[in-house]
Amino acid sequence: MNMTESRERLSDSEIGERLRLAREGRKVTQAEAADLIGAARTTIVAIEQGKRRIQMDELQKLAAAYGLSANAVLRREAVHLDMVPQFRKLRESEDDAVEQATRLLNELVRAEVELEDALGVKRESRYPPERPILPGDLYTQAEQHAQELRDFLGLGPGPIMDIVSILDLHLGIRVYVRRLPSKIAGLFAYNDRAGACILLNASHPHERLTQSGAHETAHFISTRRQPEVLTEDERFVSREERYANIFQRCFLTPGRAVRQRFAEITAGQSHLTRRHVILLADAFSVSREAVVRRLEELGLARKGTWDWFVSNGGISDKDVEQVLGEGPARPSYKSLARGLVPPRLALLAREAWKKELYSEGQLARMLQLDLHGIREVLDGAEREESEADELVRIPR
Repeated sequence: MNMTESRERLSDSEIGERLRLAREGRKVTQAEAADLIGAARTTIVAIEQGKRRIQMDELQKLAAAYGLSANAVLRREAVHLDMVPQFRKLRESEDDAVEQATRLLNELVRAEVELEDALGVKRESRYPPERPILPGDLYTQAEQHAQELRDFLGLGPGPIMDIVSILDLHLGIRVYVRRLPSKIAGLFAYNDRAGACILLNASHPHERLTQSGAHETAHFISTRRQPEVLTEDERFVSREERYANIFQRCFLTPGRAVRQRFAEITAGQSHLTRRHVILLADAFSVSREAVVRRLEELGLARKGTWDWFVSNGGISDKDVEQVLGEGPARPSYKSLARGLVPPRLALLAREAWKKELYSEGQLARMLQLDLHGIREVLDGAEREESEADELVRIPR
């Protein structure tokens, strides 16, 4: 007996609503959908309103056109979220790359929520209160909110080495890291069912990915219900974007900590050198440019200092190696860049597969992976099952 047979059948209204969401998500008109099944537009209207039962061959044709399987439409556990229309209201959403990225975020969130529902797992979120942006000085507000979040998380003055783990494990935000077009740094969305969701670009260097994560966190703190796309050419013209940019700098490089470390590193020195910049950037796990711009902002370096370094040969990776040595590598998201899923989501997928709730193929489609990718996620699950012992069973 397959999954759809083992559950109570969805009502015609429920099926119709799922088809409507899928159609609108793919920007297919009712007339175009009607052409796919050789019917009048009024037939699609009736199907979506639950007034006319859809035939299986019609369902298969429509589901395929919407990028779904018929089983995904009929499966009672299937979660049908559609955050894409929220992003289409943004200026950037006219771009095909942004459209594809928002679809990917929507599909990954939908897959994770469905796996949680199937396994009876409730994701625990630990959201701090939302802090709306008020009239008045923007810098003071952003700096205060950034410090409050650090205090809330118990981070102290240290560097943010792994923004993904902080957001995922400490705050309960759904965070995904996948390869995206280079112009897209990150996306943020909030949904009443799924909560806060962030997608970051695995193609970017670690420091850039960290900055993007902090930037999207600012929107989570201040404008939680407003979707946001961060692109490489973002000019931060709006008040919300300027707030997010300030918050990002204050969260990653707290003013008091930067001043203290700057005083320690430059003690007795008369000029800011490449060595100072490299040591400071390493201390806060940010880029060399980011740390110099922050020094300029805090009045610890003259305006234009970074431009001077650029005009005089810059600060190269070779310079960094001479100062820091080869040392341990920075945290890497290369495995995630290959298309694998975050650890928590991978555990959900493995458990659902072991319980035979989903097949390998179903999981691959849900998580936007090829068969090789899903097999990497599921690798070792059979051995874990065979090694199971009552002694190591988790008490419930």
